[in-house]
Amino acid sequence: MALEITDANFEELVLKADKPVLVDFWAEWCGPCRMIGPVVEELYGEYEGKAVIGKVNVDNNPNVSVQFGVRNIPTILFIKGGEVVDKVVGAVPKAQLASKLDAIL
Repeated sequence: MALEITDANFEELVLKADKPVLVDFWAEWCGPCRMIGPVVEELYGEYEGKAVIGKVNVDNNPNVSVQFGVRNIPTILFIKGGEVVDKVVGAVPKAQLASKLDAIL
């Protein structure tokens, strides 16, 4: 299961990660988030050991959401070396997410 990323562990799990990171900003009440959730879980399994894949519940973790300017969900950030290198807003096909992740590996 994808890592649960919170305001408290974001710096440790994401900004200090030694691998590229995909972070899914989502909420339980968000329909498109529920559509993309299983895709994020599949990527977690496929990229295990190569990338960090996690999810931030925006309702429970407002600080990180504000820090990265997340206004619409789902928002997926691609982070490498502590910097946002790419971003996707909305539910997109798995191939698009995989391609963006591959580009930063």
